[in-house]
Amino acid sequence: MEFLPEHIHSEASLAKVVAMLRASPVFGALSPTIIDEMAEAMQECLVRGGETLLREGEDSDSIIFVISGGLRVTRRGPNGQLLLYNQIQPGQSIGELGLILQQPRAQDVTAVRDSRLAVLKRSAYQALLLRHPGELCQVFVQAVYERLRPQHDAPSHQRMAQTLALLPLQPALEADGCATALAEDLCRCLSLQGRAAHVRQQAARPGEPAQLLLNGQPIVREALAHLEDDHDFIVYQAAGLPSDDPVLESSALPWTRFALRQADQLILLSGAHANAAPSTTERQLLAEDGSAALKRQHLVLLHDAHEPQPVLPTPWLQGRELERIYPLRRARLGDTQRLARFLTGSALGLVLGGGGARGFAHLGVLRALHEHALPVDLIAGNSMGALIAAQYACGHSLDQILARTRRFAAGGERLTLPLVSLVAGRRVERDLRRLFGERLIEQLWLPFFAAACNLSEGNTSTLDQGPIWRAVLASNSPAGLFPPVLQGGALLVDGAILDNVPVQAMRMRLGTPLERRRGNGSIIAVDVDVRENLRAGQGLQRLTNWQVLKRWLRPGAPAAPGIADILYSAGHIGSLGQRQRARTQADHYLEPPVAKYPLMAYSQGAEIAELGYRHAMEHIEQWDRTQLLNLKPRD
Repeated sequence: MEFLPEHIHSEASLAKVVAMLRASPVFGALSPTIIDEMAEAMQECLVRGGETLLREGEDSDSIIFVISGGLRVTRRGPNGQLLLYNQIQPGQSIGELGLILQQPRAQDVTAVRDSRLAVLKRSAYQALLLRHPGELCQVFVQAVYERLRPQHDAPSHQRMAQTLALLPLQPALEADGCATALAEDLCRCLSLQGRAAHVRQQAARPGEPAQLLLNGQPIVREALAHLEDDHDFIVYQAAGLPSDDPVLESSALPWTRFALRQADQLILLSGAHANAAPSTTERQLLAEDGSAALKRQHLVLLHDAHEPQPVLPTPWLQGRELERIYPLRRARLGDTQRLARFLTGSALGLVLGGGGARGFAHLGVLRALHEHALPVDLIAGNSMGALIAAQYACGHSLDQILARTRRFAAGGERLTLPLVSLVAGRRVERDLRRLFGERLIEQLWLPFFAAACNLSEGNTSTLDQGPIWRAVLASNSPAGLFPPVLQGGALLVDGAILDNVPVQAMRMRLGTPLERRRGNGSIIAVDVDVRENLRAGQGLQRLTNWQVLKRWLRPGAPAAPGIADILYSAGHIGSLGQRQRARTQADHYLEPPVAKYPLMAYSQGAEIAELGYRHAMEHIEQWDRTQLLNLKPRD
């Protein structure tokens, strides 16, 4: 650590530390006099992003407070893998427990970006303790208690600016203005959630120094130190990487290195049709940044505005540790808005459950979301929900989805020799292939996945790769009625056996486990699976084929469930037990009142959709849209 002159050297820094201590849930209980003394006893230091401050097993000789920047807590697993824990944000501290109990450091702590810290050393702590033993012992006991609480992840009491570094992987992206346009659009989208700043270095003429620009206006480099005080989001636009040159002598590279060190998250930007392999320059730059492995890394693949579908993302995963790949189209602000919501943990996921013709209610919910300007960033479904969600992800209008689904459902299916299933399923497979072609899930602008039950492994499989038709077919193949869809030898059937409304899978897709510590996106779930009262007539002693036929021929005959009813009910019992868990995991859980419609009421699709619309409109009007999308409240 690079310590500045003894103790806190400026009035501004001292005021920040005092304010930080007063806002602390632990140290804020101290008297103003003791807080002032503690602040004056600290030493200020600057650390570069990637610098390791504390190492596991070392002597605990200080408490570290974060003034600006951020620290990441890590450990090494038994196999040497890097385990990421919480981030220490401005206003938070680390080291109290080890210092008080005189224990060795329990983890490594690394600066995730350039940071300004205040350090209270053991000698200063002991001197304060001699002067104020009663009050200090009380608050430090509280600090020990807070640290020992299970799953402790104390919230920051000081606003933390989120910093992003945009790194163009090809020089042309900077030369033609694409990188600047994306950074400006991203800031425009982020400004809905707070104050956003765009910082870049303007290329200099020969013999002249480069000029720094803040939102397009020249600034001096010293002004960068105060950006986090005045903004909620900062986008540092790095220079376009030079050609594959391991020497890295470009004059713009010092700025690029600086920009990368300031970032909490890295956004790699590439042309969609460029070479997917990481260049030597890219690999060396990220290797130089010791904190790169601690940061969320994203890749934006920039397409022309009217490209029909994105390129396959798979080649771009080789040699990179990416959280997500985003296909963006030039000059499509909606694509950039989706990117901004994923970056800030405010993306909106929609989960559509199965339920036969009752699933037409999903179209009404989608219509209501459109009218309330609630954009869907990730859509998923099971069974009928998967069929509708897949068409929506393909860009079809709601009217088109209604018409196409009704035509699909009217096709019927042939009975077959019941060695694998009651029906052959060939017509359904044929029509799904006609409906979706051979388009892959990975080639959708809107992320989508279907849920299916993996009979071989006894779990729910989320199908987010491969042909769309095949994923939808697996999700629409009730066990016993339709043959299972094979995937590497495993048998996939309708996901309702385990989870008819796959909210848990959506929760995982919206954010990594690390991201969920900070809070990921919101989930709206739609459940149209009404539990049937499956009973036989009280006078019947045994179900027979004749009784089922009699029920078909004479509506007044005693109730006699057929094999389709029995298999459907058996295939949904497991998911009924998961319904409460799904409700808990979703932010909003809609249950349109569709019980009066039979499962096969496909001819009433428009009526069911209208009912879903009215139900959703009634509930959405009660939601806090500002909180749902993490928007900045209007003055």
